[in-house]
Amino acid sequence: MSDFPTLDDKQTLEHGSVLAPRFNADGLITAIVQDFESQEILMLAHMNAQALKKTLETGQSHFWSRSRQELWHKGATSGHVQQVREILVDCDQDAVILKVSVDGNPACHTGARSCFFRSVKHDDTGHHLVVSEKSHS
Repeated sequence: MSDFPTLDDKQTLEHGSVLAPRFNADGLITAIVQDFESQEILMLAHMNAQALKKTLETGQSHFWSRSRQELWHKGATSGHVQQVREILVDCDQDAVILKVSVDGNPACHTGARSCFFRSVKHDDTGHHLVVSEKSHS
């Protein structure tokens, strides 16, 4: 049995006041993590019901690691814990945005402030796409 209700009525799901996350076939929902102050997108991860429940209970980000197949408390190893300040759920409740404050600066395991530190552009010929680090102006 899930810790969250299932809503079959589309109107209630989309406009009601009940949190009823719609997990995919793998039991996951997408979680976008955004800095509470700057609104910068820090990372994208996935949550299962256990991770969402732990996040709601503790006020700190928890995710499901697809590569390790285990619950992951963001920052437990690095010390860069994410304090959840607000949670937004999308219209059909299959994705969430966690607005967080981060203890320490990096959000990415590479040490970057955000996991989204590279941009995709055309090369000088205009025929190939290249990935390069974003300029910080």
